Amino acid sequence: MWGIARYQWLVLFAAWLGWGFDVFDGLLFNYVAPNCIPTLLHLPVGSPAAIAATRFWTGVLTSLLLLGWAAGGVLFGLICDRVGRLRTLLLTMLMYAIGTAACAAATNLWMLIAFRLVASLGIGGEWAAGASMVAEVMPEHRRVEAGALLYTAAPFGLFLATLINYQVAGVWFAGNTEQSWRYVFLFGLLPAAVAFFVRLYVHEPERWQKARARSRTRLREIFGPELLRRTLVGTFIAVFALIAWWSCSAFIPIVATELARTEAGLRGLDPHGTQGLIENWKLTATMAFNLGGLIGTLLTIPLANYLGRRPMFALYFAASAAAILATFGLDMPAHARLYMFFAVGMSVFGVFGAFPFYLPELFPTRLRATGAGFCYNIGRVVASVGPFVVVAAAQSGTAMQTIFYVGFVPLAGLLLAPLILETRAGALQD
Repeated sequence: MWGIARYQWLVLFAAWLGWGFDVFDGLLFNYVAPNCIPTLLHLPVGSPAAIAATRFWTGVLTSLLLLGWAAGGVLFGLICDRVGRLRTLLLTMLMYAIGTAACAAATNLWMLIAFRLVASLGIGGEWAAGASMVAEVMPEHRRVEAGALLYTAAPFGLFLATLINYQVAGVWFAGNTEQSWRYVFLFGLLPAAVAFFVRLYVHEPERWQKARARSRTRLREIFGPELLRRTLVGTFIAVFALIAWWSCSAFIPIVATELARTEAGLRGLDPHGTQGLIENWKLTATMAFNLGGLIGTLLTIPLANYLGRRPMFALYFAASAAAILATFGLDMPAHARLYMFFAVGMSVFGVFGAFPFYLPELFPTRLRATGAGFCYNIGRVVASVGPFVVVAAAQSGTAMQTIFYVGFVPLAGLLLAPLILETRAGALQD
């Protein structure tokens, strides 16, 4: 199929699973935080003190996750170029699997933070290893398709995290809020089984083995005269895209809640009916965002192949700005605004389908994971202040106004578009 050999499909599937479980393990905490944090702080679940503590510590832990994610992306990108794609993929998958599962044994908040930091390093490091391996194994004429398909694992990870949490905390242990979150964390071990499968059937790319014999990797090389422009351009593109994506996805529950409460007041709903409307609208907005993201990810294939990388990024940044500014700036019915998250997802989420094939194209084989990992992950340092912005907006009821101004971020990316390196006609560098 598509001129891709069976083994090449196997490599893509292995990296796809690695990225999907990367997202899965990263999101599990978000689902269990309302039960986990009060339990560790010895507060009654659902009490005002528990709600306030959950908001604060969720912000802290999410910020630490993003910082660990960035550190892991840079560190393991360098390690990946030195010890190999397969070894790094296995190491990072085991690290985030064990770190997540260990959270189930936490007896206080500091243990939880320590285990989450371990997981975050692995979560950040996995992407560069998987993306580099796929780029180096795939045929040149199918690298774009493979890279875009790799990113479709993100919706899979989100769906699986939602399903596991619902089944464990909402069905099997619905009446045991103080312990159900521990069982949810234990499902973080699933990537360890996948790592065993990967180890049996996948080997190091020949392209990396040849490059390894020629030189030793150093981080400072991606800032040298030959690669500095590529590093800066790749970094800034990823930073603009990451800020827009993180802001939109993190605000979905808050925006949906604000809209639902206003609508419930107009309908005269009681508290039970209001809560039901809130949960329904949160689900609607999330599904619209993720469906748009999936379609937008797949659209990077024809856009990159027929327009080129530079016009493709320019189009996504322009569409992202238009979608955000329209969704949160125009006057429209509340339910229509929910469905506008589809357009936001198609542009803001969809652009990430380009990074698994574009960033590896910027760097030679011996520095591919180092450069791609740095560019893709360093923006999370900037994004680490975001959780506190979200908490502040949630408490003040200004989420709509806050996210409107995020629409100017992709406009800054659009201004950068003329500087983006066009790599469509070139083969992967050795």
